Amino acid sequence: MVIKPWQKISSEPIGNYRIFTLRSDKVISPRTHQTHDVFVIDCVNWVNVIAITPDRELVMIEQYRHGSMTVELEIPGGMIDAKDASPTTAGLRELREETGYAGENPRLIGEIFPNPAIMSNTCYTVMVENCRCLHPVEFDHGEDLATRLVPIADLPQLVASGKIKHSLVVVALYYFELLQRGQRSQI
Repeated sequence: MVIKPWQKISSEPIGNYRIFTLRSDKVISPRTHQTHDVFVIDCVNWVNVIAITPDRELVMIEQYRHGSMTVELEIPGGMIDAKDASPTTAGLRELREETGYAGENPRLIGEIFPNPAIMSNTCYTVMVENCRCLHPVEFDHGEDLATRLVPIADLPQLVASGKIKHSLVVVALYYFELLQRGQRSQI
């Protein structure tokens, strides 16, 4: 069987929630030719940053997450702003704002759909090398973050033990792992 795209015959906005909008699309199944209502969350694209220090540590952050009601160990990242020229530009901005760190040789190493079943956006992974703390942090009004330097060698155990649980962070770390093994290049 060949899977075909579903035809969208209409779309209706049903909610605007500041950081995302919700819409209802009416679509037709190419297999059954029946009409279905589907719901899609539209968000801006996101970026996550693999920031490596000269001592082979990863610049990470801890922050409280309202959805899980937990403090999570994550990599810096956030929404790509309209003024950002590229995901790389956005990644450098987020790294500086959230941690005060800056580095060299920024490049895109990954691109995923966070949840293509219900979301329309893309999350990019940017890697930056030789990162050093050069700036004061510039938190958004809703951010309370603590910077943590984590040895790269500790990352597999932190994921395996559940200390790192954010799915988009785990994917970014996997892209980094593949790059280190020589099984992935920058994109």
